[in-house]
Amino acid sequence: MKALISILIVLAVIFVAWKTWEYWDRVQSQKEAAEQAAKRPIDPRSLPGMDYRLEQSLQEVMDKKDPQALKAWLDRYRPVIKDPRLAWIELDYVLLVAPQNPVEAKRVYRAVKERTPPESPVYRRVKELEKTYD
Repeated sequence: MKALISILIVLAVIFVAWKTWEYWDRVQSQKEAAEQAAKRPIDPRSLPGMDYRLEQSLQEVMDKKDPQALKAWLDRYRPVIKDPRLAWIELDYVLLVAPQNPVEAKRVYRAVKERTPPESPVYRRVKELEKTYD
């Protein structure tokens, strides 16, 4: 009887150790996948929140590198664009307008930062610009 109980205890310890190892391995692989995703550059066109038909007009405005043109485009289409794509475009505007009007750049940056949650794909970019515009 003692031998049977000893064998059952050893089997239980092995089973618990095996399940613990599986859990640890799964957590490690999820952590590595999250790190890889964080390092991968984001293609702003893949962000949700903007109709694909506006993409060409946005690209034309971005090619001009004119902050006033981008501001006019944003004012015109802001009602139909949603975050996270809107936040990304506004951060582009911040970078364009900063040399000419740093106060406007900081104002827009603060507005984007306030409405961008940590789980947003734009959050990493907000954090990268934080030291400059906060």
